[in-house]
Amino acid sequence: MRLSVVGTGYLGATHAACMVELGHEVVGLDTDAAKVAALSQGRVPFWEPGLDAVLQRGLDSGRLRFTTDPGEAMGARVHFLCVGTPQRADSPAADLSQVNGAVDALLPVLDAGALLVGKSTVPVGTAAAIADKVRPTGARVAWNPEFLREGHAVEDTLRPDRLVFGVRDPGDEAVLREVYAPLLDAGTPLLVTDFATAELVKVAANAFLATKISFINAMAEVCEATGGDIVTLSAALGMDPRIGPQFLRAGLGFGGGCLPKDIRAFMARAGELGVDEALMFLRDIDDINIRRRQHTVDLAIEALHGSATKRTIAVWGAAFKPDSDDVRDSPALHVARALHDAGARVVVHDPRAIDNARALFPDLEYADTAEEAARGADVLLLLTEWRDYTGIDPADVLPLMTTPTVIDARNALDVGRWRSAGWTYRALGRPTA
Repeated sequence: MRLSVVGTGYLGATHAACMVELGHEVVGLDTDAAKVAALSQGRVPFWEPGLDAVLQRGLDSGRLRFTTDPGEAMGARVHFLCVGTPQRADSPAADLSQVNGAVDALLPVLDAGALLVGKSTVPVGTAAAIADKVRPTGARVAWNPEFLREGHAVEDTLRPDRLVFGVRDPGDEAVLREVYAPLLDAGTPLLVTDFATAELVKVAANAFLATKISFINAMAEVCEATGGDIVTLSAALGMDPRIGPQFLRAGLGFGGGCLPKDIRAFMARAGELGVDEALMFLRDIDDINIRRRQHTVDLAIEALHGSATKRTIAVWGAAFKPDSDDVRDSPALHVARALHDAGARVVVHDPRAIDNARALFPDLEYADTAEEAARGADVLLLLTEWRDYTGIDPADVLPLMTTPTVIDARNALDVGRWRSAGWTYRALGRPTA
């Protein structure tokens, strides 16, 4: 099948390359000429494990190309909408300018009978509005939300845990079944539903995950007040099959380009629909999450005996999560910047996200290695739980430090190993000694 993918950022580039893996011919469209040029040369402009190989196979096959010309999408049977929906600058609501711009660009090339399939995370009601807009062309609309995890995007596209089709016409379901035939033949579960439910699946899933993360972080606050150990408490809760262990690791909280802005946009949309009371709890979820960042800053200043002025702080991690170079709304960089503003010299290392971090916060210092960041530091903060850090021997780092104090803001280090090596170890939600 001939497909187009509109938007070649994280979602779109991954989807385009993976659709070629499923046997389709794909043209990727974007307004960013530099991004199109990079992808056309086989260079992924962000870090995603395994995507470079999938992209190169697609280009080598001759069935994948990228362009800035919407006219080259003419004749595609399915057009996937994969543009961003960031938070608006003036409110918590989603900014749909990229979605509307992409639809406007496609209108001249939509054939009667073509299917415009939304994958972007949008406020409920967006699909119906787009359907009204494209109706004069004879094209139809469906919604097929994405469930990608950064660091696992290729796996999540080619071996998803479920597919959701929001359709109005049984014929559109048949087209999407053809698109995803190899996945359905492999046993991927499929749910076929209406527009509104398909749009709500993604935001509801993100809201639930955010709730689970903030719940365990709230319990970490209680543990600190009582002398409890959040790691043991989390393990006990996770043994309950009704709860499960996933997303119960207490720490610095969530960030990135999805969860924070999605729960805020969900609340904003609920307010527009007159059901804002139904999602008021998400405001507390957001507050708990942000509070973890300030608490980590406070722990660092406490370790420095009350003042960060002219002290050196080593930060391990800049990305919002491991296996990604994404620094959007990164809790790690939020903490690093706050300590810099408190007067500290902050030296940051990250295995993948240094360039993005430097572009966002050029006033911080950056190191090429974890050891270089730790040299001469008064306190070390683990803020992103890369395996590069959890595998380091604490005895090797200890002599580099001015004061061997570590704050494990992700509860990722082996506490016994670090303390045995001579470190003062602090973590969120764990006893001090």
